[in-house]
Amino acid sequence: MIARFLDIDDITVEQFNHVLNCASIANPAPVLQGKSVAMLFQKPSLRTRHSFEMAAVQLGAHPVYINAMDEVGLGVRESVADVARTLMCYHSVIGARVLNHSVLEEMADVCEEAASVCEVPVINLLSGYAHPMQALADILTLRSELGVLRNRSLAYVGDANNVARSLCLASACVDMPVRVASPYGYGFDDVSIQRLRNYGCDITLYEDPSEAVRDANVVYTDVSVSMGSEHERERRRVDFANYKVDAKLMRLADTEAIFLHCLPAHRGEEVSSDVLDGPSSRVWVQAANRMHAARGLLIAMFEG
Repeated sequence: MIARFLDIDDITVEQFNHVLNCASIANPAPVLQGKSVAMLFQKPSLRTRHSFEMAAVQLGAHPVYINAMDEVGLGVRESVADVARTLMCYHSVIGARVLNHSVLEEMADVCEEAASVCEVPVINLLSGYAHPMQALADILTLRSELGVLRNRSLAYVGDANNVARSLCLASACVDMPVRVASPYGYGFDDVSIQRLRNYGCDITLYEDPSEAVRDANVVYTDVSVSMGSEHERERRRVDFANYKVDAKLMRLADTEAIFLHCLPAHRGEEVSSDVLDGPSSRVWVQAANRMHAARGLLIAMFEG
């Protein structure tokens, strides 16, 4: 059983591809029938909440949404460890969308310590460090759009953030080289780069987005001002001014290249509307695949 899914490298390449195969099952068995799923949220969400909740429902589970701060007072009114121990009393899965990745690690450690009594996996629905559920949906989208991904090229333009980190790990699972173009000071640190390469990621780093995008099969971007960095908005707008994915930049990519964005998008900032709404865009297919990817992970966790 997959005991934790805090980032892509918590599972093997074989498990990763099995999750994607499970995500493609049209009428899955109700492997969560009679079970409940805890959904603990510190940060607001549109796609994450709806995709994960509907995935649980489709597998027969009863999802319970929990506001981590207003209802629980996570880490304030009650410790993270005690919240995890309490949720284990009622639920078969804990999914959490948190600010600090260490919260997830603490919850997963507590659940694994109690695994001899009951096994309750912890799933990262987003943290400041990683977004593996998004990465699953990304690769599921690319596989359905492009087929075999080995030696196809993916160019990521923008902040080397949680989305980019998990995306690079996921790309390693399908032998897809990644080029990451970020402004100076916004790229991966040395520890992250070593971690990615240790997992098998074929990554090349650029400052010039044109070099990264040239002849790429996929162009991906994310907002330059994420939740939690709003205080840096004006500085980031200046630093990322030359990193917008627009029609001019897309013309440097392969003629049949597709465009992805994890959403929400800030039109006119990191991406132009003509790209986001254009023929190369697959962002709504990508959004829909969030649900299928979540369902695939839960099936892989509980089948048999």
